[in-house]
Amino acid sequence: MNNTNSSPFPHPQGQHPVLATPSAGIHSDQVKRVLRNTYALLAMTLLFSAGVAVTTLTLQLPAPGLVITLVGYFGLLYAVFKLQNSGWALPAVFALTGFMGYTLGPLLTHSLALPGGAQTVTLALATTGATFLALSSYVLLTRRDFSFMGGFLFVGMVVALIASISAMFFQMPALGLAVSAMVALLSAGLILFETSRIVNGGETNYVMATVSLYVSVFNLFTSLLSLFGLGGSSD
Repeated sequence: MNNTNSSPFPHPQGQHPVLATPSAGIHSDQVKRVLRNTYALLAMTLLFSAGVAVTTLTLQLPAPGLVITLVGYFGLLYAVFKLQNSGWALPAVFALTGFMGYTLGPLLTHSLALPGGAQTVTLALATTGATFLALSSYVLLTRRDFSFMGGFLFVGMVVALIASISAMFFQMPALGLAVSAMVALLSAGLILFETSRIVNGGETNYVMATVSLYVSVFNLFTSLLSLFGLGGSSD
């Protein structure tokens, strides 16, 4: 989901401190602005998505199905990409995250119906939040550059998507669980990758940064939900 064509922004070297200071200051201000806008929008989209998911759960709305899910997701993702620099970017982001919240509702319904379902959902939610905070804090404090992971993470997600579709078509629960574990690890890597891009100046568009982090958090949560729900499943 991320744009992997990202070269790290070159930090000024200490050879010319007088000239480097203004450049570093400008870069630091830009990074802080992108981070602030990204986390503010991410918080709003997560709350909005959660509200849609709860509404879908309460009304017991049916799952949209694989085809509608894929078409809706990639279509709205493409719309966000095309509109990222326009005034329609924010409505497109909320349309995407709202749609993903809608697809989450039936999954929550299924999970809550299992023995210990409420505890499973709570544990998955808490683990997702703790993982996101820990990984984000690590990058923000160390400013490590994880841009080298971009190609590997992109290929991994493509493989996981194909394997996930195969697991559903051929009814292979074991493969589905393996994919969930793979997606959880890849999502954690994508959180490191995208946060690193922002901190090091590789991502300056907070709309795209928000979508990337949102998708990573969403995938991490759903994957953990599948893994933690294994113990309460009767399959």
